Amino acid sequence: MNEYILFMCNDASDPIAANDGVQWGEYITTLRQSGCFDGGSSIGAGERVRKGQASEPASADWTGFIRVRAESLEDAKRLLVGNPTYEAGGTVEVRELLRD
Repeated sequence: MNEYILFMCNDASDPIAANDGVQWGEYITTLRQSGCFDGGSSIGAGERVRKGQASEPASADWTGFIRVRAESLEDAKRLLVGNPTYEAGGTVEVRELLRD
């Protein structure tokens, strides 16, 4: 199995649905029951830091992430069914976590 990270973006056409706690609970329960869930978290405020330069506020684009296990990128994308951000028309970026 490969590991993937799902980054939820703050651009849903229905922000109320994208942030519905009940829907998130149901989605996480479904992922756990599938055996694919590997953790995740909401993402709060922060700063962008570059050596020798002043810090800047971090982008507010990302609202959270979820780690999942799947055989392929296509299988990881199938796990988006029920994801409140995705279902509300928002962007979810799916990236493979490489083993270095």
